[in-house]
Amino acid sequence: MNKFDYIGYIVRLIIISTLVVGMSFILFCLPGCSEPFEVAPIGHEFEIDARLPVDSLGYYHLELSEDWQTLHRISGHVSPVNKSYELATIVWESSHYWKIGDTLGYIVHFNNPENDIYLYSNRDTAYITFFEGFEVETINSISYQAEDGEINTMFAPVRSMKDDTVVVNITANFVDGYISTKEIKIILE
Repeated sequence: MNKFDYIGYIVRLIIISTLVVGMSFILFCLPGCSEPFEVAPIGHEFEIDARLPVDSLGYYHLELSEDWQTLHRISGHVSPVNKSYELATIVWESSHYWKIGDTLGYIVHFNNPENDIYLYSNRDTAYITFFEGFEVETINSISYQAEDGEINTMFAPVRSMKDDTVVVNITANFVDGYISTKEIKIILE
C-alpha cells in the first residue's frame, strides 16, 4: 500500500465515522425532540391588599399615629413562579413626599397626561433638621415577589399629610414582558 492509498483509506474512514455519528444522532436523539419544546407560561395574576378599611367608593383609610411618621405595610399577590429568575419586579409610586428640614409642609405630585403638577402644602410644625433638603418618598419604590407570589412594601406618610388623599400607583413587570398596573387611594386620618 503506497502513501496515497493509505491517505485515501484514512479520509474514507473519517467520512464513514462522521456519517455513522451523524446517523446515530438522527436515529437516537431526534425522535425524542419530535414534540415541540414548551415553556410553562408565566401567569399574570396581580392583586393588591392595602390591609386597611375601605369605604363604599373604594378609598382606603389610614389613621396616622401621634409620631411624626406612620409606618404601614401594603401587601399583595402576583402569580407564583417555579424559578427565581422568573420573579416579577413591582414598582410602587406615591403622589406624596416630603423634604427633611422643611418641617412646615410636604409636596404632592399630580401626574397629568399633559404636564406634571407639584403642589406644596403645609399644616404642621414638627422639627426635623438632619439631612437638610433630602427628599423622602412616602413609599418604598421597588420590590420583588417571593416565589409563592407574595409582594410587600412599606408606606410611611408623615403627620403633616393628615386629611389628604395619597394616590399609590403599582406596576407589576413580569419577566415575559407583560406589564400590569393598579392604583389605590389612601385617605390619611
